[in-house]
Order: sequence, then structure tokens, then C-alpha cells
Amino acid sequence: MILTPELLLNAYASGVFPMAETRDAPEIFWVDPRRRGVFPLDRFHISRSLARRLRRPDYQIRINSDFAGVVNGCADRPETWINDEIFGLYMQLHALGFAHSLEVWMDDALVGGVYGVTLGRAFFGESMFSRRPNASKIALAWLVDRLNVAGFTLFDTQFITPHLASLGAIEIPRARYRALLDQALEGDADFTGPPLPRSAQEVLQRSTHTS
Repeated sequence: MILTPELLLNAYASGVFPMAETRDAPEIFWVDPRRRGVFPLDRFHISRSLARRLRRPDYQIRINSDFAGVVNGCADRPETWINDEIFGLYMQLHALGFAHSLEVWMDDALVGGVYGVTLGRAFFGESMFSRRPNASKIALAWLVDRLNVAGFTLFDTQFITPHLASLGAIEIPRARYRALLDQALEGDADFTGPPLPRSAQEVLQRSTHTS
């Protein structure tokens, strides 16, 4: 089967997503977890230590300024599910306006970020990376704020990890996920629409109002 951006978007709308066994694997398979990881957008947990880190002025947040760099950063690990075909597919989705990155920069270097796919009011988080301590947590905090401001209702993390759980991610049954997905696909949200907050303090203030 030849994968196309259209087929990939239809898969997301049906609740499944692609993976490869390894970086060099020639085949891609579809995943439909029995229990799905999601971030309730009104319950993202910002600890005191993360709040202090967010307030430090030594980083910048950018949107879609180096999407390929973020995907490469996510794949730059001993084991990865991002093979060349998957990389190419997400680059096509990015060019079509369906895949986006939120990036953490320090001293003009990309040090962390997260990327995902958007459909309706759903954000399908694909992967994240960090080259500096807490860079991925910074990215997630700004991402959740952006999703709330832009009108998203579903943040799909696919699976759950201790790292994600510590920030508020939970697991829900497949049937519950499908119901939330159907609701999210009925509306519209614009990932690139809202301007970036002027400071992390705006992100923190909105977080305390929603959590």
C-alpha cells in the first residue's frame, strides 16, 4: 500500500496512526490502542519547579520555523519509529498545513520541541524531544496553552508515559476516545492563528484559570 497524505489524514480521522518498527524498517503498520493517552486541556499540571523554569528569560518559543528540525530531533535517538517514509509523509502534511511544530530555542539553537497533526479541533501529538533539561516540558506547557486559546478540544498523546502522566496526561478507553474524536472533528480550530503570548506569565495565568 502506498501511503499518501490523504490516506494518513483519513486514518487519523478514524482513530488510527502509523508507526514503523525501526528507523530502517521498510514497512509501516497502523496502531489503534485499546487504551489511548490524552491530555485533558483543562488539567495540564505545571509544578512549582516548572513554573520557575518557564519564567526564565533564556529561551524563545517559535511556531513552524523548523518543522523538519523538530522531526529530526524526535528521530535522533537509539530507537525510533520514524523511518524515511514517515518523515516524508509528515513533511507533506506540514506543507499542506496539517502538521505543525512548537519549538524551544536557546541562543539561536533548536533545543526542544513537539510536533503533531491537526484535524478539526483535534491535535494528534506525534513526538517531542529535548536537548536541554526541561525543554520538552516547556514545549508542552506552551503547546497546551496554544491549543486552549486556539479552540482545540482534544490533545491526543497516543500512548502515556510516566513523563506525560506527571504533567496531567491520562488513559481512556478506545470507545471514549472515539467519542471525543468525533466531537472534535465537527468543529474548527486554527493552530497558527493566535499570536504567541508576550511572556510565560500569560501562559501561567491561563493555566491557573483552567486547572
